[in-house]
Order: sequence, then structure tokens, then C-alpha cells
Amino acid sequence: MRVGYGGNLLRRCGLTRYRITATIKEIRGVCPLYKVGDRILFESFYVRSEGSKDLCIHAFAAMSTLLSAFLHGKSATDLGIGVEPDIGYIQCPDPGPPCTKGGTVIFELRREAKG
Repeated sequence: MRVGYGGNLLRRCGLTRYRITATIKEIRGVCPLYKVGDRILFESFYVRSEGSKDLCIHAFAAMSTLLSAFLHGKSATDLGIGVEPDIGYIQCPDPGPPCTKGGTVIFELRREAKG
């Protein structure tokens, strides 16, 4: 018997599969990893490596709990990260100058239902 966490099980349970594209919208200061326009793709419960930029652990730590709820159907407005249900914004925790030599990155999280 094959057990999985695929689309059929999600549909039977009345759950929608989502894809979230996190796009770098703004960088305040200097980020050694990202540039504006870079993307990270999340599907269901994983990071999609194809077409994604590397994932910074500091940024991931800042977004992981909200990402999980957003991927499981909570709206961006309910989570307090946006004014539209399927578009939210999160920033990494690096405050940038004058506190650090880095910079904070603003991510736009755009959610779409996946068939």
C-alpha cells in the first residue's frame, strides 16, 4: 500500500494546494544573497529548487510560521501581512546600517491555488 501526502489526499480532505512565489521587492542596505526581482518558490509544504534562488536561513526563520499558515489557506489579511487575501509582505530580520553591515530584504508573497 502506498501512503503519500499528494494532491488526491488534500482534495479528499477539502484542502487546496497552493504555490507561493516570494519575490524580492526591496533591499534596504546590502544583501549578499539577493537582488530585487529574485524569487523563491514554495509549493504545498516544500521549497521548489527549480527556478528558485537559494534560501537565506535568516529570511526563512522570519517567514516560516507565517508561510505555513499562508500555504494552508489563511489569508494574508487574517495573518496581518497584507491588504489583499493572496498577497502578503515579510521582511528579513537584519536591520541594516548603522546596526549591521547587511540590509533588510522585503519579500512579496504571492499565493495561487494549484490544480
